[in-house]
Amino acid sequence: MSVNKEIKRITTNTIQEMKVRGEKISMLTAYDYSMATIVDDAGTDIILVGDSASNVMAGHETTLPITLDQMIYHASSVVRAAKRALVVVDLPFGSYQGNSKEALNSAIRIMKEAGAHAVKIEGGVEIAESVSRILTAGIPVMGHLGLTPQSIYKFGTYTVRAKHEAEAQKLREDALKLQELGCFGIVLEKIPAKLAKEVSESLQIPTIGIGAGQHCDGQVLVIHDMLGINKGFKPRFLRQYSNLYDIMHDAIKNYNTDVKSNSFPNEKEQY
Repeated sequence: MSVNKEIKRITTNTIQEMKVRGEKISMLTAYDYSMATIVDDAGTDIILVGDSASNVMAGHETTLPITLDQMIYHASSVVRAAKRALVVVDLPFGSYQGNSKEALNSAIRIMKEAGAHAVKIEGGVEIAESVSRILTAGIPVMGHLGLTPQSIYKFGTYTVRAKHEAEAQKLREDALKLQELGCFGIVLEKIPAKLAKEVSESLQIPTIGIGAGQHCDGQVLVIHDMLGINKGFKPRFLRQYSNLYDIMHDAIKNYNTDVKSNSFPNEKEQY
């Protein structure tokens, strides 16, 4: 007799319960059906459809060029694959800044057209109106503080943020504001570990770190980085779990050799 074991979906409530229990939260990016299937099946708690797709999927230097339509395309592919993970989707640059009505419309499109479970938005008090408006529609929002890649031309560098007290204090205030507004979690990117620990302990909602040390409630990495698909990208915060660039390179090279030597296909590989 076979027993079908139901897969329990991770929700924003689940993430909050993990924070309370002290259970760490795992989060990885994915941008397509095949990769998301693997990420989900491996037991990852949250899949982020990041605007980093602009870099790793489209080859742009920054995250700024990716459009809302493109994010919806990537997100819908990931949602079809995810049976367990909570799927969070970045609102791309230009889809929410300075216009809360546009922010709401962008978030609604992501939820309706992609079937996403939540959206992520960069910034603090300056985007409070947009966050509030999205939340009033019943759409879960994850915040993002510290290094905010969509503001790269404002800061001019990808170096560690909030090293000085003035910026650190603003980050503390922004984190509390996002919690007060109703965000279910906050990504803290590339800030001092001591500050990330302080902020994480001051909040009731979970923090997800990337380059923010071990005291965040969870961690996130770009899947192409942690698998070693992006050759040569090795920041201090990255632990590379595989070297798929070389593995795939060698496999493709062997395939090309076999085709040119007429050893593929052989008699067993034809009809």
